[in-house]
Amino acid sequence: MQRLTKSLRSLPFPAGKILRTQLVVRREYSSEIPDPVELSFDSYTAENPETSPPLLTYHGLFGSKQNWRGISKALVRKVSRKVYAIDVRNHGESPHSSVHNSKAMSEDLRLFMEQRSHPNAACMGHSMGGRSMMYFARKYPELVERLIVVDISPISVPRSTGEMTEIFDAMVSLDLSPSMSMSEGRKIAREKLLKATEDETVDFIMLNLRKNPDTGAFSWACNAHVLREFLTRFDKYQSNLEELPPYTGPTTFICGTRSPYMRREQWPQIQKMFPNSEIHWLDAGHLVHFEKPQEFLTIVSEFLNRTE
Repeated sequence: MQRLTKSLRSLPFPAGKILRTQLVVRREYSSEIPDPVELSFDSYTAENPETSPPLLTYHGLFGSKQNWRGISKALVRKVSRKVYAIDVRNHGESPHSSVHNSKAMSEDLRLFMEQRSHPNAACMGHSMGGRSMMYFARKYPELVERLIVVDISPISVPRSTGEMTEIFDAMVSLDLSPSMSMSEGRKIAREKLLKATEDETVDFIMLNLRKNPDTGAFSWACNAHVLREFLTRFDKYQSNLEELPPYTGPTTFICGTRSPYMRREQWPQIQKMFPNSEIHWLDAGHLVHFEKPQEFLTIVSEFLNRTE
């Protein structure tokens, strides 16, 4: 994780304006769709005039809006767009909900845009966030100006449900005494998670561990109990997606050559779902935007600045 942080710090980050806020506006939704939640976010602006629709970003499982902080700061210097880095439901500082799927996360994004009077936006998502953005683009194509999908396939995922269940079991069964220090709690939590998965994934999950300054109680920022419950439904994503028409807007996939989350042989099938799409391969693993930030920024900024 230190290596990833160092990679981000190597980017040329001139001072940009960051606004942290969370609106509390509510509206009534049909009972036929999940009740949307109001998402926490950071917004990034620079001196460039915002002549194009904003860019909305969704992170992956166990992530948060902080995952897009470095990229967002650099990106607003290269494009004429406002950038929103958003905490998806059940993650970061966004509300916890008893429902967690791409349909629900799409409705959250729709509400987010309505609250800010954005008629459309460019959408970018990594991993779980990428799957949600693909669903959103096919469900509401009129709201998506263009789409960026980072290292995830709409067809399959490499991790077995059993492996992910072990990770969530380790998280929800963690019992740390409030009297422990944060460093003591982190050590025990890390040792337990290492029995379920590899170092890099553990380091990423550990960013979610919190300690209440008043009570000393430990907790996870992500809603591990609900995420575990909906885990078995992740495999139904493709069948839900197939009910929707293809998204014909400009689309780019950015994937890691050392990541198992996108398979080259799936590309012809993916192009049927996203007929106006292209794919870029970088020498990276699943966290392609962390491992190759400069190359990633170049691809994204050129795509966002392109006149279609």
